[in-house]
This record gives sequence, C-alpha cells and structure tokens, in this order.
Amino acid sequence: MPSLKALKIRIGSVKNTRKITKAMQMVAAAKLRRAQEAAEAARPYAERMTSVMAGLAASVGQSASAPRLLAGTGSDRVHLLVVMTSERGLCGGFNSSIVRLARATAQRLIAEGRTVKILTVGKKGREQLKRDLADHFVGHVDMSDVRKIGYEDARRIALDILARFEAGEFDIATLFYNRFQSVISQVPTARQIIPATFEAQATSPALYDYEPGEEAILADLLPRGVATQVFGALLENAASEQGARMSAMDNATRNAGDMINRLTIQYNRSRQAAITKELIEIISGAEAL
Repeated sequence: MPSLKALKIRIGSVKNTRKITKAMQMVAAAKLRRAQEAAEAARPYAERMTSVMAGLAASVGQSASAPRLLAGTGSDRVHLLVVMTSERGLCGGFNSSIVRLARATAQRLIAEGRTVKILTVGKKGREQLKRDLADHFVGHVDMSDVRKIGYEDARRIALDILARFEAGEFDIATLFYNRFQSVISQVPTARQIIPATFEAQATSPALYDYEPGEEAILADLLPRGVATQVFGALLENAASEQGARMSAMDNATRNAGDMINRLTIQYNRSRQAAITKELIEIISGAEAL
C-alpha cells in the first residue's frame, strides 16, 4: 500500500493535471466558436460554386473539348490521397478517424492493383501513416506556423495538387478530412476532387447563356473549385479539431476529478488506519504497565 506521503504527492499531481486540462478545454471552446463560424460561413459559397460548375459540366457532357480536370485522364490506375490532419495532439480520436479511413482506402486500392500516392497535410497523420505506408509518401505540407487558416494556405496546397496532375503523376485525387457536425460528432470524409464529380441532385440543365463558352469557363473555374474544396476541408478540420479537443479535455478533467476522489478516500482510510494502529499500540503499552 502506498505511504501517506506518496498518496498526498499523487493527489497534488492529479490536481495540477486537472488544472491544465480545464484550461485547455476553455481555450478550445473559445477557438471552436470562431472555427465553427468560419466553417459554416464557407459552406454556402462552396455549395453555390459546386452548383454552378455542375450545371456547366452537364452542358459540356463528355465532349472532347471538356477540361482535363472534369474529363480526367481516362484512367484510374494512380490515386493521390491527400490526408489532412492536425499539427497537434490531445484531441481525442480526431486524427485517428481520418487516418483509419485513409489507410483502409489505400489498402483497398493496393489490393485492387492500383498505385497509391499519399500527400499529407499536418504531421499527426503523417506520423501514423508512416508505420505501414511510408513508401507511398510523395509530399508533406507543414501547417505548424499557420495560426489562422486562410484561403492562401488552401491555394498553396491546391497549386501543388494541380501541378502534380498536370505533370501526369496521378489520375484521381481524393481529400480526407473530418466534416464538423457538433462538438461530439465529426464525420470522417473522403471527397474526390480530381476529376471533378458532382452529386446527381446538383446537376440540372443550364438556364443561362454563357460567354465565353462553357468549356472556357469551366477551365477557369475548376482549378478554383479545387482550391475552394481544399479551403473548405481545412476549415472543417479546424472546427472538428477544436471540438474534439474540447470534448477530450472535458473527459480528461472529469476523469481527473474522479481519480482525485478515489485517491482522497484511499488517503483518508490509510490515515485512519495509521491513527488506529498508534492508538492500539498506546493502549496496549499502558495495559502492559
């Protein structure tokens, strides 16, 4: 059984840990509000832009003049997986859920005989994936110096992806990130960005006459669409990360409180047993006289 001094030291240590987790929870809560507002504000623009491109794509169809970002390379042999995670830990299963989805996708594609290339954004995903997929890494984007996600950060990532596509390094590119729903719910999402795909309900016959033609407009909009989707994924990830961290730190604070209660009971029982033992020794000595 631990000594009273050891128990007292451990109780103090757990109390200090609880202070830290409580402070991190409050910081995450403050950051979550801003990150959530940014993610929700970006959704209408991304949805409207997708709707416009879907209408243009429906008009262009499978014509020979369709942009490569829409028509693709005609092959699905090489896949680029863009895995977007955080730079920091202590956020529960936020990173693990994204990595789990990306790893399952990569293993399935490899089993089907496809070539898989992985571009990581954020070191936590890279650290987890390098255990069994390090040979498939082709690049990494360090976001450790970024304090507030901006469009330029997304544009830099998008330009890298587009340059790789133009160089013929892959046929299909897919983003992996967490879509924010609530503090306790973040949905791991895989979204194909190259070639561009649109949901069936989003496509509808064009109601406008475009100048210049649809192909020319799409050629300009599609690269912007890639950057917009990357930007949206970064914002969703930022909100999901803070939500997951807030939830994880809340659980850690509660667990620390429970541990303090258990240790305090154990300390009191040990102290009571020590006092009882001393009293018995005193009484026994007195009776012996």
